[in-house]
Amino acid sequence: MIFKVVIVLVLFVIIASLFSALYFLAKDKDAGVRTVKALTIRIGLSITLFVFLLIGYYFNWIPHAAT
Repeated sequence: MIFKVVIVLVLFVIIASLFSALYFLAKDKDAGVRTVKALTIRIGLSITLFVFLLIGYYFNWIPHAAT
């Protein structure tokens, strides 16, 4: 159960980072440094979540689908 909660929370943070990048892209008048930082955070979180899911599957924290 805790595994699912962590996944959902990380997905919400990823979406929030994506929308903050969109906001910075629309409102900033400079070179977009904050946009790049927000997108970098989003990519880092996405990669971390993917690795976390792979580890969870390997250690059977995520149940295998019935065939």
